[in-house]
Amino acid sequence: MNQRNKLKIINDPIYGFITIPSALIFDLIEHPYFQRLRRITQMGLSHLVYPGANHTRFHHALGCLHLMKKSIEILKSKGVDITEEEEEAVQIAILLHDIGHGPFSHALEHSIVSDISHEYLSLKFMHQLNSEFNGQLSLAIDIFRGNHEKNFLCQLISSQLDIDRLDYLKRDSFYTGVAEGNINSERLINMLNVVDDQLVVEEKGIYSIEKFLVGRRLMYWQVYLHKTSLCAEQILIRLLRRAKFVFETTNEKIENSTLNYFLRHKINSESFDESTLELFSKLDDYDIISALKVWQNHEDFVLSKLSQMILNRDLLKIKLKNEPIDPQKLEKYLKKASSYFNISESEAEYFVFEGSTSNLAYQPDKEHINIWYKNGKIKDVSSASDQLNLKALSKAVVKNYICYPKSNN
Repeated sequence: MNQRNKLKIINDPIYGFITIPSALIFDLIEHPYFQRLRRITQMGLSHLVYPGANHTRFHHALGCLHLMKKSIEILKSKGVDITEEEEEAVQIAILLHDIGHGPFSHALEHSIVSDISHEYLSLKFMHQLNSEFNGQLSLAIDIFRGNHEKNFLCQLISSQLDIDRLDYLKRDSFYTGVAEGNINSERLINMLNVVDDQLVVEEKGIYSIEKFLVGRRLMYWQVYLHKTSLCAEQILIRLLRRAKFVFETTNEKIENSTLNYFLRHKINSESFDESTLELFSKLDDYDIISALKVWQNHEDFVLSKLSQMILNRDLLKIKLKNEPIDPQKLEKYLKKASSYFNISESEAEYFVFEGSTSNLAYQPDKEHINIWYKNGKIKDVSSASDQLNLKALSKAVVKNYICYPKSNN
């Protein structure tokens, strides 16, 4: 293909027209590994709460590419030294930062593969692509891993004010209709600068940062940690674990050969080789949904019932508590579920369980969002802001939950 034909324009509902900045980035977007992200939802099962939340990792990755392109343009206009090679590399790094996500995003990490995060898999995919593209991704990989000599480039990929967050908050707010997350990412990007190799926000941007942090906290409670989404994801995790148990202990055939492999084998970071990566690259949301449609009629009661719950949105009851869940209450619900469904208590544990979730909007002990004043002073946003609740946002809020069948009431 003619190089000029690779400089395409994509229409995005959030930012309008997104231009693909280079032929290499076009070829990466065209690659089957990246195209798979069209079939991975950005927000897992959140569409069961917010029907509009059906956007994909593909949308998000392109949005991140657009915001990174804008960020680099702004920083260069302010005299920050960024070479053409670094510019392309940091755009590649953000484009591919989520390429390792499995079906329904995080659910797979806790069920049919063990001790493997999506970040680990993203790096695996990037190394494989680097091999296919004759080493052209080496600099992008260094930046993605935080190993590049220019720290601010690494901060654009992963920090408390990274491009990933600037896109997903605005995008998820748009698709869910939850206005609280509608941050001004363009304004924030315009206020970025670099001092002593650290990303800083110019003084005028402090109110946009406050809105960003408050918006992030509200989006976590209202959307990402919404109790119904939380419950649905936990059901899916347990469903996949049950499927793994059922198909590891029987010779029953699964029509989907890719899913079959992951359910019948113990997959961890040590056994995750190139052939496993190739198989993983064929796995997406459609495989899981297709399997659930078959499993809803399975003779294993637990597998069948959990599949029906997801497909029909007939979920478990979930209650949030500030204090830890009383073990006696958990035991009481387990006995009730066991009796009601006529199953063993160990099987009832798929339907009755407890856990906890936490929300921490800002972690100043981990890394700062620094405000840069005209007089040259730099202050952490939590001390620079006159918003008293920014200090409160630096404390983790923990909520405990218990899930059990509605019939237990």
